[in-house]
Amino acid sequence: MPPSANGCSWAVSLPAPITRLLFDENLAARLVGALAEIFPDSAHVRDLGLTGTGDRTIWNYASDHGFSVVTKDEDFHRFSIVYGPPPKVIWIRLGNCSTEDIIELLRDRHQAIRSFLPDEEAAFMSLA
Repeated sequence: MPPSANGCSWAVSLPAPITRLLFDENLAARLVGALAEIFPDSAHVRDLGLTGTGDRTIWNYASDHGFSVVTKDEDFHRFSIVYGPPPKVIWIRLGNCSTEDIIELLRDRHQAIRSFLPDEEAAFMSLA
């Protein structure tokens, strides 16, 4: 490790931003596999036994386990304003659309999502 200007050795090690996404039950479970290459370690609420639970339970699970919530549900947007992160919320606002449309949107915007996730000021990201 090279010494700093004052002769001391130092290194800055920043944690990698959390890119684990938790897809809400209003989105298709196949999003996990379709986006695994750019958002590894993501999950769908169905796979975690959270189907049919309340939004608050999903919110708490995401917060406790390092996920950001991806949803079409406006309630999570409201939670992000009232409670703040974590978790972060990615709010899909495409209306009536196909799963392919959502896959394309998340792939096209993945760099913006990666920039959003470590931003300590931002609680939600709206994608349309």
